[in-house]
Amino acid sequence: MPAGVLERSRVTASIAHLSDPHITTGPLAGAPAEGLHRALGRVLVLDPQPDCVVITGDLVDRGSPEEYRVLREVIRRFPLPLHLVAGNHDDPEVLLAEFADTGFVGDGTQPHYAVDYPAFTLVVLNSKVPQAAGGRLGAAQLEWLDGILGRRPDIPAVVCLHHPPVAVGIPFLDEMRLDDAEALALVLARHGNVARVLAGHVHRSITADFGGSVLTTAPSTHLQSGLALRGGVPNYLPEPTSFLLHLFSGSAWVTHTVPISHAAGLIAGF
Repeated sequence: MPAGVLERSRVTASIAHLSDPHITTGPLAGAPAEGLHRALGRVLVLDPQPDCVVITGDLVDRGSPEEYRVLREVIRRFPLPLHLVAGNHDDPEVLLAEFADTGFVGDGTQPHYAVDYPAFTLVVLNSKVPQAAGGRLGAAQLEWLDGILGRRPDIPAVVCLHHPPVAVGIPFLDEMRLDDAEALALVLARHGNVARVLAGHVHRSITADFGGSVLTTAPSTHLQSGLALRGGVPNYLPEPTSFLLHLFSGSAWVTHTVPISHAAGLIAGF
């Protein structure tokens, strides 16, 4: 292969995208914690290692301080930059109280934040609505996002939130998607630098066009939702787990699915 082709295909940026670990306490706490720990160990054996990891919400199951302390124990020794997103099962105020001093939630002052990497801007949004399963960003956060996307117009931006802003074809889940998706799409469409929109919530890997970019939802590191396309509760199944790896190969952003469980791949300790 000519040297020029090798140069063009070199990975220059990558983000590991995990979601929905649902860390909890009590008798059922072991499996969710083990699932997240195993996923992070799988990330560490990637070569090259990603620039960062993002977990797109439902970090814990009930939003309690005790659950966030378990989460902190699972991730505190992880050696790569790691960014947390609030989901509908999370409590953003409790999340900030536990992690404000860690770098896992930006500067620790707000559950929405941006982190500048040399090759991309990672933008984390907070779509949590108190006492609701669905999500909303609101005008103030969308205005903030508009400013962030315009700050480094020549650098790709990766926008992260919990609730997907599109219908995924599973009625039960579509009833609790992002409420102000149209407003979000308008903001993204004003900027030509949004490489990916990353979401979680649906416990499935799904890809769709959105706002002039590409939306991807990551599977859960614990349980996956069933493909209940005709309606009803999709249930949550112990299917094989995986995460997404978004990378820039020198000419385009591409997304890979990386198996975790039921895989022969190496898992690193940390």
